[in-house]
Amino acid sequence: MRVRISKSLWKYVLAVPLLVGSGVLVHAQIEGPKRGIPPIASNGDFEVTNVVVNTTGKNAEEARRAGWEEAQRKAWSMLWAKTHGGSGSSLSDSTLDGIVSAIIVEEEQIGPRRYIAKLGVSFDRARAGQLLGVKGVGRKSAPLLVIPVMYSNGSPYVFERQTPWQAAWAKFRTADSLIDYVRPFGGGGESLLLNAGQMDRRSRTWWRVILDQFRAADVIYPIVRLERQYPGGPIIGKFAARYGPENRFLGSFTLRVQNAEGIPAMMADGVRKMDEMLQQAFAAGRLRAEASLLLEEIDEEDLEELEEETEAESEDPLAAAVDSVAGRAEGEQGGNQTTTTPAQQVTVNVQVSTPNPEAVDRAEAALRGIPGVRSVSTTSLALGGTSVMRVTFQGDPAALNAALQARGFR
Repeated sequence: MRVRISKSLWKYVLAVPLLVGSGVLVHAQIEGPKRGIPPIASNGDFEVTNVVVNTTGKNAEEARRAGWEEAQRKAWSMLWAKTHGGSGSSLSDSTLDGIVSAIIVEEEQIGPRRYIAKLGVSFDRARAGQLLGVKGVGRKSAPLLVIPVMYSNGSPYVFERQTPWQAAWAKFRTADSLIDYVRPFGGGGESLLLNAGQMDRRSRTWWRVILDQFRAADVIYPIVRLERQYPGGPIIGKFAARYGPENRFLGSFTLRVQNAEGIPAMMADGVRKMDEMLQQAFAAGRLRAEASLLLEEIDEEDLEELEEETEAESEDPLAAAVDSVAGRAEGEQGGNQTTTTPAQQVTVNVQVSTPNPEAVDRAEAALRGIPGVRSVSTTSLALGGTSVMRVTFQGDPAALNAALQARGFR
């Protein structure tokens, strides 16, 4: 369990009496609902993990303080080498104190005069970025809804219970990634709405409703299957990335740990590898939001005609159009000349019974299949009731009326 300690709280944490022992003595519980862990690493700070320190002092408090200061120096050197290559740079302790925003305790063992720990160091992006000469991340992907699925003992879990896979995604730093992740955590009704069964749902209308709630453009499924070789033995994690309503495959990899104690570390490595794979897919153009998930935009010409029809409240649009066509036909029959008039464009609202999302898709497809229909959009969605669809038609309104009646619309 990682414990994040803000720089402003150091003096209080270091002043707490330390227990002497040989194991990890710091225990923390991440606050939040029982079904999931809220994202706790969403800011843009630079973070360096797995910094190992081994220090001594006159007492446990002094040894711990020396360990944290050594971790700052090591982490800055590692960060410099990562961003610039070659050997790391060094800064004074006073300068480091001004750019370090937090210490993350991953593991620690505290003795009377000795401190052994694995720490993480978070550097403030604004201050450290000036020294590093590093700018922010460039172009990012469209917002992608993350549904982390973990298979354990043959059963899939998302937010039905807290899982190490969802926890790893909650702790992952997204600021330096090209992917714009939208990470729910199962609060409220999310645990019922977002589950493993959604991977088999193909309805675009259904996904439009869900994605709109989370302000996302598409969905990705990071999947892991845990296979235990024998009780207390090695565990193999098979990771795969899929995306979109069609559940398209992006890539996969496998990790292995010696026992259950290594699962959190394996999940953290899995998230980092998964992010690298998704970034590569985005850069190659394979990870793009599907156009079918975007709601159809209203044509300006359609909007103008709709406003004109609204002003003429005394007449039914379809009936008036039919009468107009009939009048022109009579005039043509009585005259000596034949005139050709352009096809009219009318917009009507159609009521459709929609007991489920599949019925919405079928109705939209049936309406689009009518010759002369320019666009179809669902203006009022009522699953289990009657939805309203807006149909823009180019041609003879009488033909549209007949076609709607033949297909059972009203």
